[in-house]
Amino acid sequence: MNTTQAQLGAVLAAGGPRLTRMLESTESRLGEVAKGHGLELARHAGGTLFAGGKRLRPMLVFLCAGGGDDRLVAAAASVELLHMATLVHDDVLDRADLRRGRPTVFADGGRTAATATGDLLFSRAFAELASTGDPDAVRALSVASSALAQGELMQRADAWRIDVTPERYLERCRLKTATLFEASCRLGALFGDRPASPHSVGRFGEQIGLAFQMLDDVLDVSGPPERTGKPRGTDLLDGTVTLPLILARRADPGLDGLDSDLTAAEAELICERIVATGALEQAREQALGHVARAKLEVERTDLPAERRRALELVADGVVERYA
Repeated sequence: MNTTQAQLGAVLAAGGPRLTRMLESTESRLGEVAKGHGLELARHAGGTLFAGGKRLRPMLVFLCAGGGDDRLVAAAASVELLHMATLVHDDVLDRADLRRGRPTVFADGGRTAATATGDLLFSRAFAELASTGDPDAVRALSVASSALAQGELMQRADAWRIDVTPERYLERCRLKTATLFEASCRLGALFGDRPASPHSVGRFGEQIGLAFQMLDDVLDVSGPPERTGKPRGTDLLDGTVTLPLILARRADPGLDGLDSDLTAAEAELICERIVATGALEQAREQALGHVARAKLEVERTDLPAERRRALELVADGVVERYA
């Protein structure tokens, strides 16, 4: 059993049999969503939805609920659909060939197929949540969706720039990643059968989302490709300015001159230069601070002890994935 499987097993054990059943129901619902829109879209949507994701966001929905009804499955499906839609569209923008070690929809079907697949997943995300009849739930997902778009625009505006500050980078992480984690937790609180504070679980989700993105950016530099499912230094090749690069530039000013002419081989060498500055350790330390703050938020909720324990294990798992 690898580390990721062990982490997932620990969370499922802490969450109890009901968590496993709810995740299985979500898988079934995602399978249904992928069908009924033509063979090509079904193939691309199904391939995207079942390409090996950990279903972390749906898991957060269930863990933050403490209980609840079938609307939780709709909420869990909606956050996963929105997440997958953003990945497909990101791959179009980045012209990416690989995602999780597999060909992207963009590589397999081209720009038109990938754009249409992402659009389908976006629309189905809101259709799932609208089926609950709860406007507050739709509003929560809408806020997250708008933030994702803002974060993407910010990332494009920051490409190759040398004046991106750690504070601006953190705001981009909040918009592009943390807001959907936060929405997942809030949806769980909204549909749960216990009065878990949506503010506390929302703040937990935000802090975990920040740590998740920061550590993902560390892993992009440290690699290896067989672990990340994409070439080492992909962010560098895209012009995405991440915290490791921002911190490394302070020690190695020669890293200021990166541009779109960078080759894959050069990106590998740049990764080694970033590692040599100690920037990865600094970035990881900052991410661990967000994990610690997330755990403090768990203590402020009124969730059952086993659910609080499961959320703490999720926080630990985010760290272990990048260890």
